Amino acid sequence: MSVAELAGTRRALHGVAELLVAGPQYRATGTMRLAVRPGGFGTTRPYGDLDLVAVDGIELVVSRPGGQHRMALAGTYGQLAAAAGLTPGGLDGAYPDPSGLGPTDEVVVDPGAAAELAAAWAVGDAALRRLGGPDAPVLWPEHFDVAVTLDRVNYGISPGDAAIGEPYAYVGPPEPRHGPFWNQPFGAARLVRELGGEDGVLAFFREGGRLAG
Repeated sequence: MSVAELAGTRRALHGVAELLVAGPQYRATGTMRLAVRPGGFGTTRPYGDLDLVAVDGIELVVSRPGGQHRMALAGTYGQLAAAAGLTPGGLDGAYPDPSGLGPTDEVVVDPGAAAELAAAWAVGDAALRRLGGPDAPVLWPEHFDVAVTLDRVNYGISPGDAAIGEPYAYVGPPEPRHGPFWNQPFGAARLVRELGGEDGVLAFFREGGRLAG
């Protein structure tokens, strides 16, 4: 999967997360926290008549007491919201670096790229749960990463960004650290595909925690 294909799908799914999943939940419940789910991510709280709004691969999944409805991630965000019975948006001004997408933008998702991103989140979520801590991992719509904070050290999986174009694991200590492990201004990062799965990601997190002191 090319970096360009990943970037396009990552941005499209980021728009889905903000406009259709986290935004309406935030407007109704006051929390924007999302959770990693099979095939992608979804809401963490029910609201109104909605039990769940989630992304599974290239589909939007909307569950209500009367049943579950699945629809392809296609058309505009506004059209998708109307088909799902959602009012898009709700995170305006919540953080300084949103996706920049709106209801009139087209949703274009590559199946292979979506699967690669979902697999990275799933591996990260599993490793973070094994890392321990009092709180479940959160997928944050701002940076689209699944993360936890333990003893002031941030651990997570990013789906990629402008600096690193594919999914990577990271460790972010509260203050700068020096040495060969620390290869980023914020701390340390390693590509998920180079870590060899859940065990490798967990080993990276644990080494980062040890070195962060």
